Amino acid sequence: MDAFTEREQGVIQVRAPLPFPLRWINGYLIPDNKGWLLIDPGLHTAEAEQHWQAVFAELSIRPQDVHSIVLTHHHPDHYGLAGWMQQMTSAPVLMAEKGYAQTQRMWGAGHRENAGAMLDFYSGHGLPASLEADMSGHLLGFVELVSPQPEVRYIQPGESLELGGETYQILEASGHAYGHLLFYRAASGVIFCGDHVMPHISPNVSYLPGVDENPLDSFLKSLEQLQSLSVRVAYPGHRDPFINWSERIGQLLHHHQQRLQWFEERLLEPMSAYESCRALFGDRLSIHQLRFALSETLAHLIFLEKSRKIKRCGETYIQYQRQGETP
Repeated sequence: MDAFTEREQGVIQVRAPLPFPLRWINGYLIPDNKGWLLIDPGLHTAEAEQHWQAVFAELSIRPQDVHSIVLTHHHPDHYGLAGWMQQMTSAPVLMAEKGYAQTQRMWGAGHRENAGAMLDFYSGHGLPASLEADMSGHLLGFVELVSPQPEVRYIQPGESLELGGETYQILEASGHAYGHLLFYRAASGVIFCGDHVMPHISPNVSYLPGVDENPLDSFLKSLEQLQSLSVRVAYPGHRDPFINWSERIGQLLHHHQQRLQWFEERLLEPMSAYESCRALFGDRLSIHQLRFALSETLAHLIFLEKSRKIKRCGETYIQYQRQGETP
């Protein structure tokens, strides 16, 4: 894996390492007459620190040359290194207010209470008691990977942002992450799309209590709105830049329709979200993978419940028709 690749107009795609199966996250260095703007520095690990320092050295970039740090969304593999990078560069960190609120909810002063509420929620959907300690440790384990946390300035959808001396429109598209931002320039057909649309892999769409009550619906609607954009090249948060924007969105929409049909067809008998998750994703998941698989399962089941296709009965879900009811 190359540490970085130079793309068009001097954009540098930096592959910052991750200790997860995705292996790396794309940070982007964009040159302009003030120096460099950085999008999504990555997760805070010692390996990631060393990686960025090596990239800066090879490109002859001084820390003070970085004048802005911009985040597409709040997930730790994008947000986590922002505080460390801010301390090194003295650059402001720019992100959505909705996203910053999530960072404080999950990793701020009340993070233990939030982790406990999430564990209770998973347990109420069938998570076995034997996995509760591991899940609790996982939920609490991200704080060190996002520390120190940065001081943040808000940017808003509908506003514009200067990237490489050109004006980009700030778009919002929730579903993968609440308040996820994308940066689009219609004149050049370039979009920095974070994790909302990626080649080859489907973004995780998770239900988190008290945030978005139907995240899969938000995701699908946002994809439909974004599909009509005239995109020549898309710079994603994972994998490499891609060109088949509209086609890729069509594939994602089709994938989730198939996934919804899969769940509905298997709920002829009552199943908990945990049982449904295991039926789809199998039994060989790490606790990290299980958390995201279970949250994605819940997003699909809640979508079907709100669509009046299935009904929740305690810990389980079942088709309406199986109970002889009408939606």
